[in-house]
Amino acid sequence: MNQKSNKQVTVIDLGRQSYKPTWDLQEQQLQKIVTLKKSNRAAAVAVPTPNFFYWVEHPPVITLGKSGLPKHLLLNEQQLTEKGIEFFTTNRGGDITFHGPGQLVGYPILDLENFFTDIHKYLRLLEEAIILTLKEYGLAAKRSAGETGVWFDVGTPFARKICAMGVKASRWVTMHGFALNVNTDLGYFDYIVPCGIQGKAVTSLAAELKREIPLDEVKAKILVHLSELFEAELVAN
Repeated sequence: MNQKSNKQVTVIDLGRQSYKPTWDLQEQQLQKIVTLKKSNRAAAVAVPTPNFFYWVEHPPVITLGKSGLPKHLLLNEQQLTEKGIEFFTTNRGGDITFHGPGQLVGYPILDLENFFTDIHKYLRLLEEAIILTLKEYGLAAKRSAGETGVWFDVGTPFARKICAMGVKASRWVTMHGFALNVNTDLGYFDYIVPCGIQGKAVTSLAAELKREIPLDEVKAKILVHLSELFEAELVAN
């Protein structure tokens, strides 16, 4: 049975929370939506599937994606413990990345059948939301061919990444998402080969503008662009 599209997205701000509980939360929401989609097939009247968007700021954690190589982590287990950094091998796409204070992490749990069934388009729209947000700060960010995420000075010796992305989708339901460096301590990236890409730097909004930026200000700008790009109604929980 064809279900009615639901373009409303519930926005939930989790504040600062450890990585594992938020990963578990995403998995639970994804499974609930997938289960509903399965039951809708046999239902006389389909129940619209919900969509969620979670904001979170993680304590220091390094995560390795499905295409990541362990050698891209430059610390051993003891060093991770000494520096107070958690480590997880996760089920998102992409390689290795760091999450920590001052970084905005967005986790969209969307049923793409409510919007469009195209993972490539989904990633490009996430990138576009970040690019448009950075443009509001007078910064010209771009995509880098073959390298998911958002960059500055692509194709030059000064190329540097400001936003990493890695997603998973099951039956068109997404999880994981993007991590935008706003006021992040970039020293943590010295402990990894960021996104598995050798010889390219990482930056932050604060580093580019030479000042700290309120996270809530950046969140509001990103949500406006996501709403427009996905033609979605974003509702705060």
